[in-house]
Amino acid sequence: MAKIIKSDEEWRNLLTSEAYHVAREHGTERAFSGEYASFKGDGVYHCVCCGAPLFDSSSKFDSGTGWPSFDRPIAPETLEEKRDISHGMIRVEVLCAACDAHLGHVFPDGPKSTGLRYCINSVCLTFTPRTQES
Repeated sequence: MAKIIKSDEEWRNLLTSEAYHVAREHGTERAFSGEYASFKGDGVYHCVCCGAPLFDSSSKFDSGTGWPSFDRPIAPETLEEKRDISHGMIRVEVLCAACDAHLGHVFPDGPKSTGLRYCINSVCLTFTPRTQES
């Protein structure tokens, strides 16, 4: 997959200050503060930075953590994983494979379907509803 590369200034002009902080500076939004934490729409979640499709709503579940949680990406190649040893913890960071945006982390405590919980910051996502076929 070809990487989408923009300058720091381009990302700042494209994103809100909160989205820039979380997606480009590896920040974290407050739990239960994000637009998609308890959202139940039917459709696809995309990267706020580049628009790449990341998660289908069928993989979303309520983890009780205050962040949108998914048990799998829309396709394995849409995400990259990286070891994260910040804040005195050992975790696995999840990045958009297309633009390297920090999305959140993946944990091995998800539902039985995959055993995984992709804990994603709402501010790193946009949502496109699925259109109804007539």
